[in-house]
Amino acid sequence: MEAQKQITVHSEHTESAPVIYLPVVMGDGSDVYDRCRELGCPPFTLVAIGGLDWNRELSPWACDGTVRDAEPFGGQAAGFLDELLNRIIPKVELSLPQPPAWRGIAGYSLAGLFSLWALWQTDAFDRAASASGSLWFPGFIDYAHEHAMAVTPDAVYLSLGKKETKTPNRMMRHVLDDTRAMEALLVERGIPTTLELNPGNHFAQTDLRMARGIHWILTH
Repeated sequence: MEAQKQITVHSEHTESAPVIYLPVVMGDGSDVYDRCRELGCPPFTLVAIGGLDWNRELSPWACDGTVRDAEPFGGQAAGFLDELLNRIIPKVELSLPQPPAWRGIAGYSLAGLFSLWALWQTDAFDRAASASGSLWFPGFIDYAHEHAMAVTPDAVYLSLGKKETKTPNRMMRHVLDDTRAMEALLVERGIPTTLELNPGNHFAQTDLRMARGIHWILTH
């Protein structure tokens, strides 16, 4: 039985503003939306999606957990993407005053990985923001190199905390190299891309980091 997703729409109801979809691990996205407004983001609609089985529904393929005895990654992102494209997006956008000017996808950590992976699967998203994305995920960078994207996005934002490589975890230690490799790949494919390095580790100022990514894709 699929868990029911919690959908929260934050909107200033500006006609035909962009809409950005944000899977959230906890909360309803209001902290991220508040940070976006403080940063002076142009009007947009933020759609937060909660109630996810994080490790299962945001991982593109199955693999072991990051440490011994940790929960493995279930590799069922395709199922969540299908639900997003065929159930969540149509329902949300029917409720908006006008169709969005464009559609983006954003996420933090494993949701940041998902937001990039989605660009290889569907042309539904015009822009993506991956804040502290789990780009260390085994096989992802190779997959990105070897496959054509389903869409050439108008802009992609990447970020990482400067201390994220300082971890005893061997899977996560190469995250900066992987993120730089993703930046290089996107630039090579002619996509406007930025990589922002933030102070702190993976868990520092997550709402602000996500908002900075959303601000960048809204203004580039």
